[in-house]
Amino acid sequence: MSVSVEREIASFRDSEIRNNLRRVLESCSKLVEAGDFHESENTVSELIKFLDSVYDGAVSDPDSERAENEAFEAISEIHRYICSPSLDQEVVDALSFELPKAVSKFVRISSRFLDMATSIIDHFIVKCGPRDMLSILCNALGYSSKITKAASYIVPPLSGISKVFISIQRRQFEQVKEAFPIILNVLKVVSLESEEEEEELEDVFDRAVGIANSICEVCNKLEGDAKEKLQSLLGLYVLQCMALISASLGYKASRCHSFVLQLSQISSYCGLSYLSLLTTYEVETVAGSIFGEDKDQYMGFLSHVKHGAALSVIWGLVSEEVAYTAKENLTAIKDELCNNQTKRWQAIGTLKQVLSFVNLPWELKKHAIDFLLCITDGSISRNCNEEHSEWSSYMPSLFSALQAVKMAIMHAPEPELRKKSFAVLKGVLDDIPISQRLDILKALITNTDSSSMIAIFIDLIRKEMHTAICNSRSIVKDAPQIENKAFPDTPFWNPEVIELAELVLRPPQGGPPILPEQSDAMLSALNLYRFVLMTESAEKTNFTGVLSRNNLLKAYNEWLLPLRTLVTGIMAESKSDYDEFSVDTVCTLNPLELVLYRCIELVEEKLKQST
Repeated sequence: MSVSVEREIASFRDSEIRNNLRRVLESCSKLVEAGDFHESENTVSELIKFLDSVYDGAVSDPDSERAENEAFEAISEIHRYICSPSLDQEVVDALSFELPKAVSKFVRISSRFLDMATSIIDHFIVKCGPRDMLSILCNALGYSSKITKAASYIVPPLSGISKVFISIQRRQFEQVKEAFPIILNVLKVVSLESEEEEEELEDVFDRAVGIANSICEVCNKLEGDAKEKLQSLLGLYVLQCMALISASLGYKASRCHSFVLQLSQISSYCGLSYLSLLTTYEVETVAGSIFGEDKDQYMGFLSHVKHGAALSVIWGLVSEEVAYTAKENLTAIKDELCNNQTKRWQAIGTLKQVLSFVNLPWELKKHAIDFLLCITDGSISRNCNEEHSEWSSYMPSLFSALQAVKMAIMHAPEPELRKKSFAVLKGVLDDIPISQRLDILKALITNTDSSSMIAIFIDLIRKEMHTAICNSRSIVKDAPQIENKAFPDTPFWNPEVIELAELVLRPPQGGPPILPEQSDAMLSALNLYRFVLMTESAEKTNFTGVLSRNNLLKAYNEWLLPLRTLVTGIMAESKSDYDEFSVDTVCTLNPLELVLYRCIELVEEKLKQST
């Protein structure tokens, strides 16, 4: 306990608060010693109510120095009483369940209450034993759900748990495992689901990291299977804390870097290398090895472990000191990912967690985007065997990664970051086998509400088709036996492309497209349709079916003419007004109108030729 706290205790005068507390405490002692446990429970309840009234008085009037001093007198008297060497053990036991919760509340009033509350809990640990106090302190943590601004409240119980873990002599793994979900749930709630002050959160995570260090100390005392299982449990805890700290503390918070350094060191101790975290670390598998059949009960408390795995690597990119502490060589890891497509896909699937983590600051997401750009640029090895089916299991993960990159393109705060995100999007798409690329782009289009992003995806399809033409012409040039009019078939030259254009130009949910809001997507769809129509005509092919008379009539009557009616009506209405919105609408629809009329001309020309 600090010197300042001891000085304030020594200077207390007799007061009504102090006398009332002494009366209740003495009454409780006499009843316990007499064996009247029923009445002693009532007296303990009276004590807690009295402390709550003192606490409420100080909280309701935060500017009152008198109320704060009275609260400090009260908790100091509790401290003096608990520390008494002559206090009967049965009295200590009677008070141990409720007092840790009661005194922890007082920390919210002022930081000077923290040492006092922590010291009271420490004395309970010594007098009641660590195993009994572990359940009591976990109960105190659970009580935090009833506390407003709970960050300060949970600091003393977390400090106590850190000391309890070190003191437990038997069945350490089982004891830690039982406390595990309660601790993680409280940390998640105060860091992500409530609005707490940064300074208070720093105190919380100081204790949370302290718990990790305590478990690490316990691991050093164990051997064999018990040590291995506790290390695995510690690894899950460290990664969850890494995610919560990264999301809740400011990127430049004064103590954030210190916490990350400590967690990185412990992560390395648990055998969690950067490469394994990015590629092979499976939370459910690890949890299954620890919790067995009860795994599903614990998974809810491990919701951000995968985020923590990715962020452990990102922090190594942020700080050379962190990478050095974790004993990692990031250059070697980048080279490994660039040269191994399977591991690269696994890493992309892990790093998406950073981009999709809403609470995370953009400074950390920027490093994730830079890292993704590094491992997906044009010089990497793309050695996937198109005939091999194993890679298909990675497609769902790559698709969700592309979804996360898409969100970065849409919401990144800086143009340069959006540009890099788009480069990552193209890099990941290029890494996907061409036989699957169209399906992935279709899924991105159908799972996107943004007109601008749909336009981007459709343009990427058009560019893939153009690339296929250029490649086929190169083949034809080198192999004259292949007829010019029949460039080799590719996955992108098929009827599904026309179906995608229809999806935008004739919404499946019915009704006309919404203009001008959807003009980007519609312009891109029209350009795609025009490109396919002109190319198939020039090459005298019909891979997409676009030149079939039925398809031409369908496009003409069901897409293009209704769209012309809609566009001309909106344009006429907007030109009659002179407000800013109308002018913007005309400017937006002008290029759409030009491409639309060109598509109509081309279709009419083809219909004449087919009669």
